[in-house]
Amino acid sequence: MALPLMPKATAVWMVENTALSFEQIADFCGLHPLEIQAIADGEVAAGIVGLDPVGNGQVSRSEVERCEADPDARLKLNITDYPQPRAKQKGARYTPVSKRQDRPDAIAWILKQHPELSDAQICKLIGTTKPTIQSVRDKTHWNATNIKPRNPVTLGLCSEADLEKVVILARPRGAAIVAPVEFEEHPE
Repeated sequence: MALPLMPKATAVWMVENTALSFEQIADFCGLHPLEIQAIADGEVAAGIVGLDPVGNGQVSRSEVERCEADPDARLKLNITDYPQPRAKQKGARYTPVSKRQDRPDAIAWILKQHPELSDAQICKLIGTTKPTIQSVRDKTHWNATNIKPRNPVTLGLCSEADLEKVVILARPRGAAIVAPVEFEEHPE
């Protein structure tokens, strides 16, 4: 169920300005009825300024009056067409200096274990650049002799969930790639 913005401030306003029961306010604000009673007693939320849900369009005055008349009725939040905040997309992230030397090892592991991943996906997953990926792939990296393929999850460069998500997204694209089949030669 959707809750109003700033539930405690809304509850403070409703306790002070309406004749709604504690249960009705608690149900609307997503709080416990005892917490609403404590707000009414002045024990909780003493410094919180009340937020008018009628004034900001979260509930209509007629809805409040309907629920004041019927103690068993429940307030319904107005559906608005305001855009909802989106979760921030994970992009390139900061890698501590102590883990930067582990990136080529992680790149080598990903190239070996998951060749279906694109360079852009690897860049986003580990926080590296395409030239670094290409130099590890071509073995022209300045430290190529010391690169040992190691799992980026164990190195702490990405989470297991992020790696699984990228691999699942890459599978349909990688399914079209067919590995070359080597035949053994039989002398006849």
